[in-house]
Amino acid sequence: MAKFIFKMPDVGEGVAEAEVVEWHVKVGDRVEEDQHLVDVMTDKATIDIESPVAGTVVDVAGEVGDVIAIGSMLLVIEVDGEASEEQVEAAAEQIEDDMSDEGEADESSVPEPARAEPVSPRESFASETPSFTSEPAPEAKDSPSTSSGRTEAKVLASPAVRQRARDLGVDLAQVKPAEDGRVRHGDLDAFLAYNAGSGFGAAGKARGDETIKVIGLRKRIAQNMAAAKRHIPHFTYVEECDVTDLEELRAQLNAARGDRPKLTLLPLLITAICKTIPAFPMINARYDDEANVVTRYGAVHLGMAAQTDSGLMVPVIRDAQAKNLWQLAREIGRLAEAARSGKASSEELSGSTLTITSLGPLGGVATTPVINRPEVAIIGPNRIVERPMFVPDGMGGERIAKRKLMNISISCDHRVVDGHDAASFVQGIKRLIETPALLLVD
Repeated sequence: MAKFIFKMPDVGEGVAEAEVVEWHVKVGDRVEEDQHLVDVMTDKATIDIESPVAGTVVDVAGEVGDVIAIGSMLLVIEVDGEASEEQVEAAAEQIEDDMSDEGEADESSVPEPARAEPVSPRESFASETPSFTSEPAPEAKDSPSTSSGRTEAKVLASPAVRQRARDLGVDLAQVKPAEDGRVRHGDLDAFLAYNAGSGFGAAGKARGDETIKVIGLRKRIAQNMAAAKRHIPHFTYVEECDVTDLEELRAQLNAARGDRPKLTLLPLLITAICKTIPAFPMINARYDDEANVVTRYGAVHLGMAAQTDSGLMVPVIRDAQAKNLWQLAREIGRLAEAARSGKASSEELSGSTLTITSLGPLGGVATTPVINRPEVAIIGPNRIVERPMFVPDGMGGERIAKRKLMNISISCDHRVVDGHDAASFVQGIKRLIETPALLLVD
């Protein structure tokens, strides 16, 4: 039998290396020709690599998360039969051709905007889950200690009380019995009440520590976020908007939508953004900080941050300024589903000139989103809340009314966008969404 050294194939123009995301075989496994071997991620795509030959895996290069250069050994297969060297080389050349074609178009990729003259883009943001630790509970005042000669083993208590104390992490030697020296449930309850907040009766037990290797899309997100914060001097501006009338308009449009997609707030907000952009071209731009060139774009290719099981992706609504509300709603739904299912193409995940990010009902009072580098701005609508406000009463005075309010956040690159421009841009959006009939006027 011959040993075939399968090298990392050329998966696309300009790609020099790829990261191992998941192995589907291990040493000793039997593989067939065209069997799925490994998933690798480049800067452009996540790619499935298949075996060009049949045989047994005798060696693999690297673990999940390792980066392997194009042309370096990926794995070694002991080939069945007496396959000639020419046959093996032909199989390797064929898989390189296949991978090159796939890398260009139809694999789900990390959101990296396509390089536009004279710029190159990308960034993403993600949220972190805080971890909580509990400090040891202080010893209760005046409670008997084990130094008094009273140990848990010598405490008089029923098996049920002992089991309950163990579940709660309570040393029975610290619990003072009310009568006849026997600890009862009532004594345990009194001890817990006296030590409330000290750690007894906590909401749950601590979980074991986990070490998780940062790989694949999460690794790209981490790298892009760090690069954005490292290179871009962010500032964030937040404004409150009254969306009561906008929500009424949305309800009316949905009531008459027929077979068209249901409108969320997002298409209306995107329309307001696109109508405001022409007066503030510095917002719809990219900054190439290596060439020191800013490119302002006439068309709005709007990135839409979408949470998926794999992490955050940013599919792009092309020429958002040319689409009506229903077309925007349909495109938002299509792109979101493509991102969640992992079927979004490289083209659909690149080339944005401005990004909008929304956490929906989790939107919070205000956000400080991270810019999708090398764009120069990112817009974040927040949660809608109802509050009383003073409104005109129609007779020259004011009255108190319940209104729906929403904050809009915008983070900008201070090298390109001044605070006055950012504030003026958001005020322009506010004027449109507080007078929503203007959104329907050409």
